[in-house]
Amino acid sequence: MSEAVLATPLRSARAPGRDWLLRTALVGPLVAWMIAFYALPVMAMLLRSVAEPHWTLDNLLRLGTDGVAMHVFLITFRTAAIVTIATAVIGYPVAFALAQMSRAWANPLLLLILLPFWTSVLVRTYAWMVLLGRSGVLNELLRWLGLIDQPMRILNTSLAVYVAMTHILLPYMILPTYSVLLEIDRTLPRAAAGLGARPFGVLRQVWLPLSMPGAAAGAMLVFVLSLGFFITPALVGGPRDMMVALLIQQQVDLVNWPFASALSAALLLVTLLVLAMGHRLLGLERVLRGGRR
Repeated sequence: MSEAVLATPLRSARAPGRDWLLRTALVGPLVAWMIAFYALPVMAMLLRSVAEPHWTLDNLLRLGTDGVAMHVFLITFRTAAIVTIATAVIGYPVAFALAQMSRAWANPLLLLILLPFWTSVLVRTYAWMVLLGRSGVLNELLRWLGLIDQPMRILNTSLAVYVAMTHILLPYMILPTYSVLLEIDRTLPRAAAGLGARPFGVLRQVWLPLSMPGAAAGAMLVFVLSLGFFITPALVGGPRDMMVALLIQQQVDLVNWPFASALSAALLLVTLLVLAMGHRLLGLERVLRGGRR
């Protein structure tokens, strides 16, 4: 008995060291991969923005005085904001409806929501080109219904960009919101209804406040992903819908690597600021714990 008691502290003393080695062995390959294929290329990009053609900050300072770059950034922020609002307006009711359903109904519908993830963004964007073109499905349907005489110009407009990006990013809004809605104690809405609250009051005073961490996380995901969109605006948008990623690609084609690197650095900085503000203001660590307060 005494030998077992004496052996226990020795094992517990050795456990932290073994745990540290195990964690290092598990996380080490991922850290090495991220350093080699993400951190180092990003650092090379940042250095190129200040080291070419010589060590100078002119490329970064030019962003504040270049009218085209500033206008493109404004278009990017506007597009990201509109798409985020659209996904929130569409996605929250869908997530709420899924949370109220039984698992037998919710799981197949959730599978349909996840189904677009198995299709390339390029393929989905081409599908929207077919739907929104002058001879596309939507124009032909409107002409068949007698609502229009001539095809409308929908493709290569801002509306086409908003619609296509909202469709692609909608799951990123639904999934975090749905996961938090599932964690809400069902006795709380019933208690509110029992105290005389009407259905809309229960939604406004119980469901919405408790589900805000998930909706905020989804909104932040959509906004950040929208900032870097490239394929969809390039294919369904017009010249007035150029986003930062398209401007970077244009500068690369012109072999203006220093300015392209400066644009990339600015976009990365904005993304990190949005993530930091979201974590600071919205308390997103609660979402990682299942939305519990």
